[in-house]
Amino acid sequence: MSNSPQLLLSVLIVNWNGGSLLERCTESVHEALSLKLAGRYELVIVDNASRDDSITRATASHGETVLRNTHNIGFGAACNQAAARAGGEFLLLLNPDCELRPGSVERCLAELRRDDLPVGICGVALVDETGRVAQTCHRVPGFGALLGSAVGLNAIWPRLADSRMVDWDHRSDRTVDHVIGAFYMIRAATFQALGGFDERFFVYLEDPDLSLRALRMRLLTRFVAAPPSFHLGDGVSRQVKAERLFYATRSRLLCGFKHLPAWQAWTHTAMTLVCEPFARTVQALLRRSWQDLRFTWRGFALVYRDLPTLWRARRWQ
Repeated sequence: MSNSPQLLLSVLIVNWNGGSLLERCTESVHEALSLKLAGRYELVIVDNASRDDSITRATASHGETVLRNTHNIGFGAACNQAAARAGGEFLLLLNPDCELRPGSVERCLAELRRDDLPVGICGVALVDETGRVAQTCHRVPGFGALLGSAVGLNAIWPRLADSRMVDWDHRSDRTVDHVIGAFYMIRAATFQALGGFDERFFVYLEDPDLSLRALRMRLLTRFVAAPPSFHLGDGVSRQVKAERLFYATRSRLLCGFKHLPAWQAWTHTAMTLVCEPFARTVQALLRRSWQDLRFTWRGFALVYRDLPTLWRARRWQ
């Protein structure tokens, strides 16, 4: 199927113990696309060595392309693996905790085909379990945002110390720096020209890194407000909070070394390693959450243990 010249869209999903979320996600893809894009889309799923039966349940009745890894190679690397197998003119990177709604794909395809703007990437509004439109778009993560996350200022003054565009209700179309990777549409040729995701980001921040590289190629990222799709948010990673904190922190440190001047990267690293665990400890104690306290110190124990690997990985080409 992936060799068909008629193939317009490849939907790429990376799964890791997605459970029933993956099944609902794949069903929503077929329900949303089977009418208008029948025969012109494919679904490529990469399973990162799941330990549950999610991949079997999701592919029981459809002809998806399934790539099974013997170990978890990371989100970015698995996306690159799926993209290399895909045959569509456009790629839609979709998280397994998303559910596609009719019309979202068509709106994004229309944006990517515009003649008046050099659109390279497109995302759509995502609603959560309560029906609220999530504020998912980001500005380029600069020194202030990274430092704000390290010392906890993003929780107190998100408009000043957070790259998220929390000052905007996400109810109108707009050109932005970055749309969340949970629903991330891009031309296959653009993805290839950018070299795909940087696989040194195991998970988290590989998508804003790609958006930033696209922006430097003078390609715009567009956000469309309607019709929205659904995103649970941290649907799979909720089960591994300490590991999630570890990978998110590691990716922030790597992002700093890749995109910031050296003095800013080192300042951010020092504040992250010294101040952030104590800032998170204070927040957990104020919430009286002993569970968050355990997750904080387990996550940072993993960060400290990984410092030799991080030291080697920071040497960007």
